[in-house]
This record gives sequence, structure tokens and C-alpha cells, in this order.
Amino acid sequence: MNDSDLRQVVIDELEFEPSIDASNIGVAAKDGIVTLSGFVTSYAEKMAAERAVRRVKGVHGMAQEIDIRYATDKKINDDEIARRCANIITWDTTLPEGKIAVKVERGWVTLSGEVPWHFQRVSAESGVRKITGVNGITNLITIKAHVQASDIKSRIEEALKRSAEVEAHSIRVLVTNSSVRLEGKVNDWREREIVEKAAWSVPGVMAVDDRLTV
Repeated sequence: MNDSDLRQVVIDELEFEPSIDASNIGVAAKDGIVTLSGFVTSYAEKMAAERAVRRVKGVHGMAQEIDIRYATDKKINDDEIARRCANIITWDTTLPEGKIAVKVERGWVTLSGEVPWHFQRVSAESGVRKITGVNGITNLITIKAHVQASDIKSRIEEALKRSAEVEAHSIRVLVTNSSVRLEGKVNDWREREIVEKAAWSVPGVMAVDDRLTV
């Protein structure tokens, strides 16, 4: 697929995604690298645009240059954003009570604390992402679980073998303490995301170094 065709496919995918207003998003493609520019009205919409691009076959990389412009010029104070973030986290029954802290500076949210599972780390960020006024998120939540490196490696490899969408034989899993490194080649970004998600789904994984190539 040449760059012109890839650009059009990305535009079509952005327009197809119902959670995105693609009218103000610019798309450029060069050597399989897609650059998004323009603006959207929320951080959630910005992330949705990024996910839409990753779904497109032939995309090898992406540069995200989209700005966030809210529907009104009225800005929400940091203390109000922090209060809403704290409420969202408290209401989520899958998150351990009192284990996640929130800091907000100029609309940028920093999450910190400690949880036993990766899905809880993701859930906290996902909930905060939807709050109006959030310009970005830094997720510093760590994962604490006592699991042997050999158990982590075998569980990831077994998960990859069970997946019908992954060619497990072309992927190498290396584990040092609680850190996982993925090596090998996948067919597209979706397969890469599936492999990375499988690694994060194993309890005790604190870091994933994704070196898979598309």
C-alpha cells in the first residue's frame, strides 16, 4: 500500500469511528508512518483517534500532534478536576480503596499508588480519561504481586498459543524479575496490541518492553 492509499484508509477509519469528529483532524502518511494533526474537543477523543489509526493495516508508526480545544473557553479548575477524578476512582469497585492518589496541574492528571493487577491500573486511567477538562494523563501506578519470572513467562506463552489471532511461534518472550520483553514479528498493529495485552494480563508484570516489529 502506498502512502496516498494509506492516508485515505486512515481518513476513512477516523470518519467511521462514531466517537470521533474527524472534520478537524489532519492526516499525513510517509513510509508507513502516519501523522495526525488538528484538534479535538476532549482527551478521550484524542485517544480514540490514536486507537483508530492503530487498527489500520499498513501503519508502522504514528506521530500524534492533535491539540485539545474545548467547546467553550471556560476552563475547569484543577481542584474540580481532582475532585471528579477521586470520585471516579472511588466509585470503581474493581479498584482497591485508598490505594490510588490523584494530582492535577493545569489539567494534566498524574495517578500514583500501588495495585495488584494491571487491569486496575488501566481501569483507573480509563475512568479519568473521560472527565471534561483533562488535557493528559501520566500513569505512575505500580503493580505489586509476588510471582516467579518462570511462571510469568509460561503464562504469557500459553496465552499466546490460545489466541487464534496470534502466530505464537514467531514471538519470543523474555522475563527478568517482573519485566517482560517481547521480540519477533507480527502482521499488524492489532496483533501487536493483542500480544502486549496478553503480557500485561499476567499477574506480577510491572513493565513490558515491546520490541515487536510489524
